[in-house]
Amino acid sequence: MNVFMKNQLTYYKTTVTAGLLFCISGICAQELPNRQQGAAILYEQMEYARAAEVLEPLVDRKRPRTEDMELLAKSHLQINRYDRALNWYTRVVQQADVSPVSLEEYATVLQLNGRYDEAKDHYTQLLQSRTSDPSIVKAIEGVDSAMVWMQHPTGHQLTNLKAINSASSDFGFRPQAGAAIYATEADHSQSDVAGMTGKPYLRLFEVQQDGDQGWRDPQLMTGSFNRFDYHVGPVAVRPSDQAMYITRTAGGRLSAKSKGDGVKWSTRNLEIKIYKKEGLDWVASDFPYNKVDQYSVGHAAFSPDGNILYFSSDMPGGKGGADIWYCQKQDDGSWGVPRNAGEQINSSGNELFPSTYGTDTLFFSSDGHVGMGGLDVFRVVGSGVQFSAPVNLGFPLNSSADDFAFVLEEFNEDGNQGYLASNRIGGMGSDDVYHFAYSKPKIQITLEVEARDKKTGEHLSGAAVTLLDKQAQTVAKAFTDPQGRIRFSLEKNTPYDIQGEQKGYHLDRVSQPAVRALRDTTVYLRLDLQPISTVGERFVLDDIFYDFDKHHIRPDAALVLDQLVSTLRSNPSLAIELSSHTDSRGSDAYNMRLSQRRAQAAVDYLVRSGIARERMVAKGYGESRLVNRCSDGLSCNEVEHQANRRTEIEVLRY
Repeated sequence: MNVFMKNQLTYYKTTVTAGLLFCISGICAQELPNRQQGAAILYEQMEYARAAEVLEPLVDRKRPRTEDMELLAKSHLQINRYDRALNWYTRVVQQADVSPVSLEEYATVLQLNGRYDEAKDHYTQLLQSRTSDPSIVKAIEGVDSAMVWMQHPTGHQLTNLKAINSASSDFGFRPQAGAAIYATEADHSQSDVAGMTGKPYLRLFEVQQDGDQGWRDPQLMTGSFNRFDYHVGPVAVRPSDQAMYITRTAGGRLSAKSKGDGVKWSTRNLEIKIYKKEGLDWVASDFPYNKVDQYSVGHAAFSPDGNILYFSSDMPGGKGGADIWYCQKQDDGSWGVPRNAGEQINSSGNELFPSTYGTDTLFFSSDGHVGMGGLDVFRVVGSGVQFSAPVNLGFPLNSSADDFAFVLEEFNEDGNQGYLASNRIGGMGSDDVYHFAYSKPKIQITLEVEARDKKTGEHLSGAAVTLLDKQAQTVAKAFTDPQGRIRFSLEKNTPYDIQGEQKGYHLDRVSQPAVRALRDTTVYLRLDLQPISTVGERFVLDDIFYDFDKHHIRPDAALVLDQLVSTLRSNPSLAIELSSHTDSRGSDAYNMRLSQRRAQAAVDYLVRSGIARERMVAKGYGESRLVNRCSDGLSCNEVEHQANRRTEIEVLRY
């Protein structure tokens, strides 16, 4: 990640040297001790890129000093040039006068380069002389965890946003309203560079969303917030008023300090600057808890309603390096006193780049919890100071390098997607922005249908089985195998009807409720088809209902009659009587007329569906064929009356 942000939001040092003559660029021809002293001072100033530049000629000789190679390796490590650091540490550890610190840093760099087996070997060797050292024990735990996570990846797909990434550092991607803002070192119009990185200072860029094609046309934002001498970014936008809370290097004159070795230096910490749009430009104000002469504050993030501000700071009262803190919005619109987010989140290391999703989920990056290497992204659930234990997001969201500035854009039962920054192997530059996406594997729900003869129980081979949705539309149709079975794939949480038919049998239809499966599931269903074998056989057509005193065919009744259409088509020699029956309420004559109209309406529907009229007889029986005791004058409940209101089919010819 951008090394200025990584260094615990702490110090950016500017040094004035007295009587020391050397050139940072061009490498002037001075005495060797002065070069070595100059490189050491630059390193102490955190001007690591410049220190490395001075050191390169000193190690490019037949027998370079171990101290020079160590300092060069450290310089590369500090600015996240992990591959270069590994090259030099590999040489350093072969020297007889290698320092114990370099031996440990060598193991760390092996881990940062993803060489976990070698890293574990070296950590284990260190543990022999530093028994139970918690930092070494934690490092070994991280290496072991990393290898397990890589063997069991989460399934996320990461895509490098090549349209915006550069050879420099790009991070802090914040999408909003068809655009996105991010911080980058890619502003090459600057005349100055940061001594720490050797790259231009961070500036805020904006990029436009290009439909489904990604992002396009990165442009330097033109607001006054970008006109500044030092780093600008990343940014968080408060949802309620669209104010921008920008992390930047504090400007202005700072107090001079001395280390007692002739080097004078001053600190430049981070601050949060608040910008609100007024007219064509932005008006700036200070976050009330900036204290740039003492500590850093940065990496703002908001709760969805904008009433909680999370940030990272190394202010007093923390648990270690930089911690996650939060403020709550007060009734008067001000921010309340910062509170530490607690020991579940904050460690003895550094917790940076908080972000939120929903009302109870917080993400952050940390090098203090067990991770794969560098900064890893973690998730906690809760609020205030009551959070669950941090969960490492695993591989490939995390890598052996630094993974940070995580933003979850969408999360649902089908998957999730968002953005993060990483300087992992394979990127375009120092830090790259990646889009991540995870689609849950589709749960396979299989319906196995078995068709049998209802009387004999025999399997019915070649029976037509139709899968229907609840609008009676055909989803799939197939024929049973010799064992009377057929399989269909079902959609989760979707109800169906299953219809079976075969020549010589009455159609059967069964409802299949929605399946709410959490894993691959097979559902078994049996269709029992009644053979058509006896003239005079009768059966009831269930679910044929009519409106009161009406005979028109309702949509729900039409679905049942459609099944009868299928049976008649499958059995062209079948002739039937379709009869309608009423309950005993009402006069006999009225019920007889009503039932005849209803029976005729049903037959007319079948004719319109293509069935020859001569194959059907419509007959209304009124209340003359009650199936229970509920005749005139007897008290019966509605269920008993309903049993008498029915539509029957009688086989006349087959």
